[in-house]
Amino acid sequence: MKIGILNIELFLHDTHSLKQKRFIIQQLKDKLRKRFNISVIEAGFQDKWQRSVLAIAGISNDDRLLNSTFDKILDFIEENKSGFEILKDEFEII
Repeated sequence: MKIGILNIELFLHDTHSLKQKRFIIQQLKDKLRKRFNISVIEAGFQDKWQRSVLAIAGISNDDRLLNSTFDKILDFIEENKSGFEILKDEFEII
């Protein structure tokens, strides 16, 4: 069994408070969970209102399936981003 972990660092352009940031991040996490059946948490910059790190995890027996799924997740985030940009992403299989 393989575990894929994707860390995505985001910069949120139009947020002016932690409340706005949390709303945007929660919407994104909900969409990712529904569409890809993966686990998502905010793993960094919880107290900064324009930055966030999302940690996304999934499990599979097939490395190719994990790579494909996480490529689709990145594409989905790029296509559906509103008010934020991806600064950095790191993917690893354990």
